[in-house]
Amino acid sequence: MRELACDVAIIGAGTAGIAAHAAATKAGARAVLIERGPGGTTCARVGCMPSKLLIEAGRAAHDARGTGPFGVTTGEVRVDGRAVMNRVRALRDDFVASVFEGLDRIPADLRIAGTARFSDPTTLVVDDHTRIAAGAVVIATGSTPSLPPPLRAVADLVLTTDTLFEIETPPESLAVLGAGPVGLELAQAMARLGVQVTLLDPADAVGGARDPKIASCAAALIGADVTLHLGATVETAEAVGDGIRLTWRRDSGETTSATFAHVLAAAGRPPNLSDLGLDAAGLALDEDGLPDFNPRTLQCGTAPIFIAGDANQEHPVLHEAQRQGWIAGGNAARFPQVEAPPPWPAFALVFTDPQIAAIGRAFDAEEARDWVIGETSFADQGRARAMDRAAGLIRVYAEPDGRITGAAMIGPGVEHLAHLTAIAVQEGWDAATFLDRPFYHPTLEEGLQSAVKAVAERTGGTR
Repeated sequence: MRELACDVAIIGAGTAGIAAHAAATKAGARAVLIERGPGGTTCARVGCMPSKLLIEAGRAAHDARGTGPFGVTTGEVRVDGRAVMNRVRALRDDFVASVFEGLDRIPADLRIAGTARFSDPTTLVVDDHTRIAAGAVVIATGSTPSLPPPLRAVADLVLTTDTLFEIETPPESLAVLGAGPVGLELAQAMARLGVQVTLLDPADAVGGARDPKIASCAAALIGADVTLHLGATVETAEAVGDGIRLTWRRDSGETTSATFAHVLAAAGRPPNLSDLGLDAAGLALDEDGLPDFNPRTLQCGTAPIFIAGDANQEHPVLHEAQRQGWIAGGNAARFPQVEAPPPWPAFALVFTDPQIAAIGRAFDAEEARDWVIGETSFADQGRARAMDRAAGLIRVYAEPDGRITGAAMIGPGVEHLAHLTAIAVQEGWDAATFLDRPFYHPTLEEGLQSAVKAVAERTGGTR
């Protein structure tokens, strides 16, 4: 068995692992990166990028069908499903290749292929070929799609986000289990490509929306594209001919069954921790096997072990995974001296049409009684009307003194409005400070300006 010594060993070469390796190396550490494959990061291979490629295909089809209000007449819109999926895979492969190009710049003797397990807190064994003695370890093992128990009997027939993009052409019908951000995005994209989509979720909101007004608006707008069943729990699944028959129960107790060509499980991605031998690392684990860790330093207890990215479930989005990797890698290199940078504002985006966003403080019905909330609708927003996209809602949350603490919104171009709001929350702006910034006319940003004005009017912060 090969014996290898290093300052920092990083398990996982996804977004967090790559960032951790870069941070540890910059701090002067000898860092080893371990990857069991297939590599290429979750984002590029099965997440952010292929899903957006599918979403953009659906948007193109939808926009082509919707030219009538502009006085533009087009012929019949036809979707070549095989061409759609070929483009998704071709560009996806380009994104993955760019990740591998970056990894190839790491010296070969510092890249180890295989599955790592702890034999003690600072010793890892990779398969049966390498033993690594490290000063500190970063766990960045990512996540894997979960399969709800009722689907396990037909597991070989069920699609997940790891397999969806490999199908040759979109199916005639599709049941999507999970109305969270990923399920919602993929359901709408498939529907706009001509698939008959049914979306089921036990919860009563879509896209993770916690503000009830935003959740209601989102369900109504996204429900125009898909058959939406909220408060619906799938109880059984069975293979029927070439399809899958699902039976689900509503909160009311009513039971419904239907058969679909495919089923997509989009009910979350638990972390990949079970194969690490964390018991040998001496870490305190919760009932789900997740180590106790400091969310700011990312250190597990007092051990020289750090956990970053999807592996810790703290913020399973790329920008947070990248930052966590950087923090964890730097702290591992400096151990036992660790830094605890202040957290970024919470920031979530759902790339549906219209888009959904939540920034900063999450809505809470009890706490909101003491908030100042500025609200504006896209229904009468000038630029949105010009675009024939006048639907949606913005809700900005503030303290009684006008300091902006968060927002929730659904509407056109929300990804850009949300970035402005995230900066305002991070910088601690009050409504008056926010309004003392240029808002060009006519833009969608003026909708956000209107919501902030509503806060300012109620807190005496107008200028």
